[in-house]
Amino acid sequence: MSNAPVRLKFIRPMEPERFDSPPEGGDRSHEIKFDGYRTQLIKDADGIRLYTSSGIDWTAKYWPLAEEAKGLKAESFIIDAEAIVTNEAGLSDFHALRSAITRRPQDLYLVAFDLLHLNSHDLRRMALRDRREVLQAMIPAGLHIQFSEALPGSGAAAYHLSCNSNLEGIVSKLLDSVYSSGPTSAWRKIKCYVEKRMEIIGVQRERGKAAKVLMAENGRYMGSADVIFKRDKRQALWDRVQGKVGAPAPKGLKRDKAEWLRPGLGGLVRTLKGEEQLRHATLKDFWEEE
Repeated sequence: MSNAPVRLKFIRPMEPERFDSPPEGGDRSHEIKFDGYRTQLIKDADGIRLYTSSGIDWTAKYWPLAEEAKGLKAESFIIDAEAIVTNEAGLSDFHALRSAITRRPQDLYLVAFDLLHLNSHDLRRMALRDRREVLQAMIPAGLHIQFSEALPGSGAAAYHLSCNSNLEGIVSKLLDSVYSSGPTSAWRKIKCYVEKRMEIIGVQRERGKAAKVLMAENGRYMGSADVIFKRDKRQALWDRVQGKVGAPAPKGLKRDKAEWLRPGLGGLVRTLKGEEQLRHATLKDFWEEE
């Protein structure tokens, strides 16, 4: 019978479901939603390994974090975390992350938020609050591997603090939840919204469906936004649109039921923060460009 140490295997991550508003009640912890790459940090008899959310070994790319992880005082562990890089304001910057990985990996941080395995013990059936308490005790201060602290107060307070601090949003987690791979509402992500000025390049109006405006930014199509104005303002928009209908469809953007507009109509759009395209977007205002 072999006494050889067991090599720990990558565990499919637990994935928070998206909700539009923070949950009520005191049965959850609320953490910052960091804007980076989900990462799993493993240590066993074979050493340190770091994996992407799909289980690809990125230890070589994350080598400074791998070196630092050797100092964590445990024989073996599996830690769920997010690899990030920060901007001048100290906020996680997703757009700078890819170049940081290839050009300056020493600037990477790993924000640890859950502990799945420790010293030959599978912790996934433990309550989240207990897993996080053990994890926090493992991580010394002042490292590039850091513990994800819970935000103070209720879900609503944490959400407003996050959005007012220009963060991407929060993740709210049931304190007594076990760790289960795949999507789950036990963990909820609630993203902040931003408002952006864009060009209205088309409209889509179909009977029985919400009207939409088609938006572009710096000449690039960004998606659609719902029109939810009251009658007078909606009619004012359609009056402006009517004077600009008749432009050809932009290249690659032919779509049924769309009316394309000549340049000159701008709009203010509210959309989810941190998305490349418009998501859950609404038109807040519009104007004639001068």
